[in-house]
Amino acid sequence: MKSERGALILSVVMSLVVGAAAVTAASLTQSKAILLDGLFNLIYFLVALVTVRISVLAAQPDDRKFPFGYGYFESLVNAGKGLLILGVALFALVDAVLALLAGGREIVAGPAIGYAVFATLACSLTAWALHRSRRHVDSPLMRADFENWLVNALISSGVLLTFCMIPVARFFDRDDIVPYVDSVLVIAVVLFCLSVPIRMARGAIMELLNRAPPRELRRPVLAAIDAALADLPVRQCQVRMVRPGRQLYVMIHVVLPADFPLTGLPQLDTLRERLTSAVSAVYPHQVTDTLFTADAKWAEPCEALPVVSTPRR
Repeated sequence: MKSERGALILSVVMSLVVGAAAVTAASLTQSKAILLDGLFNLIYFLVALVTVRISVLAAQPDDRKFPFGYGYFESLVNAGKGLLILGVALFALVDAVLALLAGGREIVAGPAIGYAVFATLACSLTAWALHRSRRHVDSPLMRADFENWLVNALISSGVLLTFCMIPVARFFDRDDIVPYVDSVLVIAVVLFCLSVPIRMARGAIMELLNRAPPRELRRPVLAAIDAALADLPVRQCQVRMVRPGRQLYVMIHVVLPADFPLTGLPQLDTLRERLTSAVSAVYPHQVTDTLFTADAKWAEPCEALPVVSTPRR
């Protein structure tokens, strides 16, 4: 699949297939670990339906309703996805601890192992397909889905190995540990994957709050801007950057001498085009606004809002 939409639709379909299989297997085996896996995938299925629509919006230009484009929708979806998964994981963790303290729970090993084999293969193949698709098109939505399926594949592999321990334990007459396998597995799965939804939600929320993009992106962009301005008598240059979703917004304030020889506005437009091309060479999905001024105060960071005191009555 060479298109983002095709890859996301694959993710939607596989989330529904694996989720439905997990809920069915959980009803047969009484395994809360399998039920947790099913809830994860069904949540991803519901969010992925929105993700497909957002991927179309994110590629559109700005308009009157959304003058800064639709990049923030990507961050909003990833934040919601991370928080939903985090909530389900914490609920499952509490339930597993309570079950463990109550003496564990019995599960049917045969169907559980069969489901784990199916889930491991399905998740691994989906992660592999998304990895190949990212060679052609990459985006925050694609990255989040790939990470989801990679973690899903690792979890399913761990679930498979753990369920295989049940017949081994019974073979060695250790039936006393079997009721604890499912609860311990749920706790292990939650603790293993807990960092993924936290990292996903945290990164997306920071984007919604207009935090600057990572240093790995800022450095080459700043270097490209410096190179584009190298032949100008720049007194000061202030660059501000945010990256909601896949869209990078760059605002450049260039302070020039008051006696800078200016032949007309087309000269400034030529400089703006040069700066936009320089930023685009580093990060194609960008919007660059350049302002030229002779007064350094327009390039300085904004001052804090004044504190308004309320007179006492």
